[in-house]
Amino acid sequence: MDIIERFLNYTKFDTQSSEDSEYVPSTEKQLVFARYLKNELEREGLEDVTLNEQGYIYATLPANVKGKVPVIGFISHYDTSPDCSGANVNPRIVNHYSGGDIELSEGIMLSPRKFPELLQHIGEDLIVTDGHTLLGADDKAGIAEIVQAMAYLKEHKEIKHGKIRVAFNPDEEIGMGAHHFDVDKFGCEWAYTMDGGDVGELEYENFNAASAKITIKGVSVHPGYAKGKMINASLLAAEFVGLLPSDERPETTEGYQGFYHLTGIQTQTEQAKLSYIIRDHDREKFEARKRFIKHAVEQMNRKYGEGTVSVELTDQYYNMKEKIDPQMHVIDIVLKAMQEVGVAPKVKPIRGGTDGAQLSFKGLPCPNIFAGGINFHGPYEFVPVQSMEKAQQVIIKICELTADFNS
Repeated sequence: MDIIERFLNYTKFDTQSSEDSEYVPSTEKQLVFARYLKNELEREGLEDVTLNEQGYIYATLPANVKGKVPVIGFISHYDTSPDCSGANVNPRIVNHYSGGDIELSEGIMLSPRKFPELLQHIGEDLIVTDGHTLLGADDKAGIAEIVQAMAYLKEHKEIKHGKIRVAFNPDEEIGMGAHHFDVDKFGCEWAYTMDGGDVGELEYENFNAASAKITIKGVSVHPGYAKGKMINASLLAAEFVGLLPSDERPETTEGYQGFYHLTGIQTQTEQAKLSYIIRDHDREKFEARKRFIKHAVEQMNRKYGEGTVSVELTDQYYNMKEKIDPQMHVIDIVLKAMQEVGVAPKVKPIRGGTDGAQLSFKGLPCPNIFAGGINFHGPYEFVPVQSMEKAQQVIIKICELTADFNS
């Protein structure tokens, strides 16, 4: 089976996760795919293949060299985003892309005028959607690349490698992928998530992240008799929003700049609820942002009375850089692997999070490598076949280089 067939088989499964679920995995349909994937790993000859009731799959490719070689791992998630339907995905291949518009369906165009990144892949074979669902390259492309690489290594025994562990998990798209990941069971010195974007991307810096839930208590009185009595929580919510800097929002920031992002608001006169996410690459600035939110709450309470406004702050994940920096050989091996297979590295910070960040803080250094997909989470998602093949080659080369590490 080649990597194209493998990936297309994966897209047949609807594995959308759900933020509204209290179960693990968050949707039963994820387990349907997990069982299929477990059987596939067994057919490919991997060992110690396990699938637990929470949907976490672990497997081993045994070493073919003697001596002390670090055990490393490769990880991808199989859920797709709640933002767009993952059911009845209808992919097709645009062979030798010429650089023009691609008609996905009648009236639905994937155009380089809107998505200029297409022009970086002229002459390549692009797997696209029909314009009505996402594709699922995030992160089934990563799974296909890992499985294909393991199959290749098993067949080509002349390539020396140590013990390799692979793992596939649910619920990454809702921020829960690493929560139930068994780092001890995985048993690796370090690992890589294959969950990045375009060819060459390598990420080991991500946001520090927190959520802030703001609750505002108002006083509802008949508007005809409200003078001196009513406290309109909706207006206080608008006032609170105005206390946060307007130039520190996602739509006004880039690169290493952090932000406050209002993700939801529910208001009526008697009560208002605001949901924010707080992001910053710098840990000190991150902590300062949380303090700023608290100060805004205190300012509102001084004005309207203690207890009018309250906040629940929850840290979500931290910047993996502080865990990767002391072990830069983890990055050096990837850079060398990319160079040896003809991939120009693009090291950049993630303006978001990754399972690897949480895993790094659980004791498993875990930077993120490109999987090749572009325009994730929507119907304009696509993945070049050549990008998946390059990712597979990088995985194989990492395994080969690690066999020589400390030898």
